[in-house]
Amino acid sequence: MSVNIDSRVVTSGSDDFVDEAWELKEEINSRVGVLKQRRSFFTDAYRRSTVQIYLQDDELIGFAAVRRDGYILFLAVSPEYQGEGIGKQLVARVAKEHDTITCHARTTNEGALQFYEHLGFEIKRRIDNYYEDGGDAYYLKLGSSGSIADKISDLVRR
Repeated sequence: MSVNIDSRVVTSGSDDFVDEAWELKEEINSRVGVLKQRRSFFTDAYRRSTVQIYLQDDELIGFAAVRRDGYILFLAVSPEYQGEGIGKQLVARVAKEHDTITCHARTTNEGALQFYEHLGFEIKRRIDNYYEDGGDAYYLKLGSSGSIADKISDLVRR
């Protein structure tokens, strides 16, 4: 990662960077059509989460909003920075705080599914009509076998 990239943590209850996170999520949604939420849902979930963020020159380039139980509500990386390890680093930061990490991903979101599979997440089950628009999801989990810290540590070194 570039030396100009700064990482921060937004604590639960704060709305620091919530507008920037919404804009990034919407930019990704406009390109690939997979991050569809109402703004009020997104904002409420963001404020109830601990959010790991990456900034470059004070511009939000990636974030992971995570519940206390290690469930990733939102993970987004600016399209200009995808493929540079930022998503992996965000998941690694989440892994430092949790024994297991879980999330949902649309069954049609091939990019996300490949990303999570590469990190070692396993599909635990399919949930039909999970999303508000009727889309189906996979429930994914990391940490069910072996040490999650070891898995992520190995990944970050690659």
